[in-house]
Order: sequence, then structure tokens, then C-alpha cells
Amino acid sequence: MMQAMTQLSLLKFNKWLEQTPRANATFDRSYILLAAAMYAIGLIMVMSSSMPVAERLFDNPFHFFIRHSIYIVLSIIIGIAVMQIPMSKWHQYSGPLLLSAIFLLLLVLVVGRTVNGSTRWIVIGPITVQAAEPAKLYFFSYLAAYMVRRRDEVMENFKGFIKPLVVFGVLALLLLLQPDLGTVVVMFVTTFGLLFLAGAKLWQFIGIALTGLSAIAALAYFSPYRWARVTSFLDPWADPFGSGYQLTQSLMAYGRGEVFGQGLGNSIQKLEYLPEAHTDFVMAILAEEMGFVGIAVVLLLSITLVMKALLLGRKALLKEKYFEGFFAYAIGIWFSFQTAVNVGASAGIVPTKGLTMPLISSGGSSMIIMTIAVVVLMRIDHEIRLQSLQATSKGGRKNDK
Repeated sequence: MMQAMTQLSLLKFNKWLEQTPRANATFDRSYILLAAAMYAIGLIMVMSSSMPVAERLFDNPFHFFIRHSIYIVLSIIIGIAVMQIPMSKWHQYSGPLLLSAIFLLLLVLVVGRTVNGSTRWIVIGPITVQAAEPAKLYFFSYLAAYMVRRRDEVMENFKGFIKPLVVFGVLALLLLLQPDLGTVVVMFVTTFGLLFLAGAKLWQFIGIALTGLSAIAALAYFSPYRWARVTSFLDPWADPFGSGYQLTQSLMAYGRGEVFGQGLGNSIQKLEYLPEAHTDFVMAILAEEMGFVGIAVVLLLSITLVMKALLLGRKALLKEKYFEGFFAYAIGIWFSFQTAVNVGASAGIVPTKGLTMPLISSGGSSMIIMTIAVVVLMRIDHEIRLQSLQATSKGGRKNDK
């Protein structure tokens, strides 16, 4: 009698669980919460860090705040539209997307705007597009599709391993002509991380990785301005008013922040002592105003998003959705490395690379592309859940019969 009542209770509980919205949810809402939290922190810090420079340049202290707000709204609208695109379309059009990335990188060299010696931006009326940002996403889509087509070849022989590196080499060359070594490094690390996860042989991985690292080191050594960045990173205090100026100011911001920070709006370094305070070095201002606690919160949000992307990739591969799995892996590696480089550069751990903090820094192209990447993760999760729900409903109908 007791056993029958227990079984009946379990059946009622399972039936109730199946009827709850959470059990039947067709996408993971935590992605929205993570993105919203990072949007909010970024918006507050962009406003705080940019007010002095915005007042001087545009006679409006809220100029960059308004601009950043518009890009967030635009990112959300584009994200909603991208959410409607099935992953099969991403897979099908991965080749044309790659060609469009190459076209943009060629176009920026011809008609691009040059700022601080770098030609990276295409100006379309009031909108400025940084060609390297969509190039990253489109290349990773192509790379995921290649892994599906040639996974056995990648695992078994050197030819399959080297083919995607040739494509990467073409993109890297176009990026170095801008020049943009930071994006090249991010794409390099993501490519090799994905090849490694796809099952490439360790000796191939180590050999090409050492070759690539040697090439990057040579590019830095034989370029005076890049080498100045490396040497100033190693000892910024040797020339605190020259090549080491930006990093020393950033380190002072970190030092003033201590554990709990000086309070929102109380940064001194943002008073135009620290260049690019609202873009590449927004984390330094966050550290000064919010301290170690503020940095820890942002890193926790970023790590959570990265871990969810990697776990989603693993889940997709187990469901035999290989393109989706490799794409999610690529996005996770991309987010993690770009976050590490941005925070590391502002903290003096790595040389400055001019990379934005995902979903935090000011920068329209970066904000839109990073939002699309999060939406792609949501779409992958949605399709996996939908597949599971359909399988469950089919199984239930069979059992009813």
C-alpha cells in the first residue's frame, strides 16, 4: 500500500514538473540575465569613465553614454532578429560569410578611416563599422563548418590540420595590414583551441603553435611601435611619461581601488590622465571606483558565460549536433581569451592589444557582434531543448499506444 502511494506521488510530481514553464522552457534564460548584467555594468562604467573627455570633445558629458545606450538597443534588436535564424542556415552559409569577412577586410584598407595610425573603421553615415569584429564571428562559423566536413581528416593527417590555417593566414595578413595584431592573436588562439578540441594530434598542435608564436614574436620584434609596447609592458616605470604612460596610469587606477574602490564617479585617472578610459581601459576605471570586488563580479559573470558556452558545446556534440558544438566551443574560447587579454593588458600582465572587454567596453561593432555571439549560444541551446522535447513527446505518444 505504502509503495503504491509513493509511486502515485512520484507520478503526480513528474506530471507537475512537466507542466511547469521551467521544464518546458525552450531556451536558457540565464544567458539573458548574464548579458543584461554586463550591459548594465558596462553602461554605468562607460558613463562614469567618459564624462570628462566627452565634455571636452563634444561639450556634452553624456555623449558616449547616449551613444553606448543606442548601440545596446541596436544590439538587442539585431539579436532578436538573429535569434530567428536556424543554425542550419549558419552552417549552410558559412562559406559566403567568410567571403564577406574577407571583402570587409579588403574594403577597410581602401576606404577605411585611420585613427592613431590604424585603418580599422568603415564609416557609413553616422555608423562606424570595425571590420575585424564580424570577421572573427564569420571565421569561427566557417571553422566550425570545416570541422564537421573534415573532422576525420583533421584527426588523421597533417593536410586536414593545415587547411584552416591557410584561411586564417589570409585573414591574418589582411588584419596585419591595418594593423591589428590583437585580433590576429585572438583568432590564432581560438583556431588552435578548436583544432585541439576537435581531436588534432598533439605533435601537430605543438609544432604549429610554436611556429605561430614565433611568427607573432617576430612581428612584434621587427615593428618599432609593437616592440615599444612589449618593452613598456615589461617595465612601464622605466618611461612613465613616454611609452609606459598608459600602463602606469592604469596601474595607479588599480592601486587606488584597493578592495572596495573609491566609489562610483570618484576616479581620478578618468580625468584624462588615462587615455581610452571608456574603451580599452574601462576595467581600470572599474577597479579604481569599485575595487577588487567590482572586478571580481565582472570576471565571475564572464567566466559563467564562458563555462556555459563550453558546456553547451559539449552537450551539442553528445547530441551529434557537431556544427553547433564546435561553434559554441569557438565562442567560449573567443570570449575567455579576449576577456583575459583586456583585463591582463590594463593590469600589466600582457602587452596592450587594443581589444575591448566583451559586452562592457564602449564600441558599437564589438557590442553588436558580441551580442550576436550570445544569441547564437541561445539559439543552439534552444534547438537542443526543442529536439529533446520533441523526442520526449514522441516517446510519450508511443507509450500511450
